[in-house]
Amino acid sequence: MVVFHAIEVGGCFRFRGIGFWSLLVCVLVTAAMAADEESSAPPHFRLRDQRSEYAGPGRDVPPVTDVDEVLIGYFGPGDPDDPVAGGMWRAAVLAVDQANRDGGWQGKPFRLVAAWAEDPWTAGATVLARQVYQDRVWAIVGGIDGPTTHLAEQVVAKARLPMVSPVATDKTANLANVPWLFSVAPGDHLIAVPLAAEIAREMDRRGLILVSAGDHDSRHLTVELLAALKAKQIAPKYRFTVPSGQADYGGLARRVVDADSSCVLVIGDARDSATLVRALRAAGSASRLFGGPAMGRHRFRELAGAAADGVVFPQLYVAPEDAPAGFDYAAAHTYDSVRLLIAAIRRAGLNRAAIGDALRELSPTAGITGPIRWDNLGSNTRSVTLNLEEPVGEKNE
Repeated sequence: MVVFHAIEVGGCFRFRGIGFWSLLVCVLVTAAMAADEESSAPPHFRLRDQRSEYAGPGRDVPPVTDVDEVLIGYFGPGDPDDPVAGGMWRAAVLAVDQANRDGGWQGKPFRLVAAWAEDPWTAGATVLARQVYQDRVWAIVGGIDGPTTHLAEQVVAKARLPMVSPVATDKTANLANVPWLFSVAPGDHLIAVPLAAEIAREMDRRGLILVSAGDHDSRHLTVELLAALKAKQIAPKYRFTVPSGQADYGGLARRVVDADSSCVLVIGDARDSATLVRALRAAGSASRLFGGPAMGRHRFRELAGAAADGVVFPQLYVAPEDAPAGFDYAAAHTYDSVRLLIAAIRRAGLNRAAIGDALRELSPTAGITGPIRWDNLGSNTRSVTLNLEEPVGEKNE
């Protein structure tokens, strides 16, 4: 009698015993496992194929009517001069002012109430919870990025309160399966596909270098970009992850230039993207530069200056003729978010559950940013185009 001790290694089994029979058993077991994998259903669950709905109480509660004003929460700085999100606040205020000129809600004015703190994960969360439970806002617009949207999502999930996210592109916010959350900006999984396709079209044998910052939103977009590039059979020949918020990336830029790639993909927020692009241009980079949607912010253009010329990035907003002036994509999506929420309140009345239903029922609709059509999880499915400018040095040829 022979006793075999089996240890699984890389999908196969190593057997300690008689060598020939060990090998034979290993081959047979591996073949059986492969056949089973091919014949079985995919071993994962696609949450996006399932409709996220609220099935709890609240719809049967009569809408409130005895109010002097209709409060809408805003999770972000209520400062028009804020260097990062001031434009978003101005856009939100404009949308509310326009709604009030149109009669508000049954003659009662809407009022936007900001909740914010320099550290949103501590004091900011407290202020937001107070706004929800004490001030009794009817819905929330926010946050100003992926992390603050995740934070607000935790509050509205417990409070059963509708929330419209203007700018968060991190798809995991909607994959959390919170039926109260609706995201107006297209997700990273939609942003990555056309960007990867354009890189594949432009890239030559010298390849691609990826430089990404270490903040939350940059990490999540990078994951989606790597998957989209893999689908095009592209792998970056070098990948650099840098700390966010540095004042000087000169040393890294020289390493990238020395690597001599045809394309460089820069992923960061508006400030980091501008600093990296300036550093690459100053180091003499002649590579085609690509970036994320943050390059569509006014702040990127202001900080990058002439170095931004010719950079290719996802263009989440192309202003129509009748759009308010001065919006970047973040402000435009905030404007659409507030207008959509006001439309839902007017349709449903002052009942939180009914407002959530109305937000879902308003899809599809059109905003100044383009179509707003929810998928099953409340994420906008709008396709993404690129800002295709001529490369530096070719404009006058």
